[in-house]
Amino acid sequence: MRISLIITTYNWKEALQLSLQSVLNQTILPLEIVVADDGSRPDTTELVRKFGETSPVPVIHSWQEDKGFRSARSRNKAIAKAKGEYIILIDGDIVLESQFIEDHQAYAHPGYFVQGTRVLVGPELSAQTLRSGHLQLPFFYRGVENKKNCLRSVLLARLFSIKSTGLRGIKTCNFAFWRQDALRVNGFNEEFVGWGREDSEFAARLMNSGVKRRNLKFHGQGYHLHHPENSRNRLTLNDSILNKTIEEQLKWCEKGLDQYFV
Repeated sequence: MRISLIITTYNWKEALQLSLQSVLNQTILPLEIVVADDGSRPDTTELVRKFGETSPVPVIHSWQEDKGFRSARSRNKAIAKAKGEYIILIDGDIVLESQFIEDHQAYAHPGYFVQGTRVLVGPELSAQTLRSGHLQLPFFYRGVENKKNCLRSVLLARLFSIKSTGLRGIKTCNFAFWRQDALRVNGFNEEFVGWGREDSEFAARLMNSGVKRRNLKFHGQGYHLHHPENSRNRLTLNDSILNKTIEEQLKWCEKGLDQYFV
């Protein structure tokens, strides 16, 4: 499979470096890494450039001007640059378990998108990880908030990686889909500005178009480094956009991916 890994980032190069390094430790490497940068400072650009010089797979830096939280636009631009037939999205504060890509590849089936899980790394362990430059999980996973998500099991994955029809738990920090399905619904809706709901709305349009959801459990772990929450000041407006998509069973957004192919 030709898999493009898209990593979103904004002004946290220390976490991004850990995330990028974890990609190189994969049992199966992606076709390419696309860094979807929502307007970071030049030090992030320099980090990506240096990483790309030694990376065994191409590294593409997709940057846009910093005009506030515009993750929908940033992801669309990265998807437009991606060459893979299958796309995995993670955030730049996610450190990947070594079989992350392999696990996602095993559960990639036509007609489905995949919602993965994340392991929440607590503040102290996150700070220690950033200082040391690598994630070393302590005995009994001390410093991890949801320990069960650390467990990787082929048997449990088969039992619990089930289909779902709802939007609960949609998070694009560990999320995979076929590129052709994203094109069919015109990608992420760029009406979303500010934190919240652009991922759920994208998933809603995928499901409205006939793509089914599958949750990936006990496989494909991503370790999420702790950070302060983003501002929720646009959440009410973003909720209204999501609700319209659900109520009207919308499959297409007007301001989306197609503008990057003109």
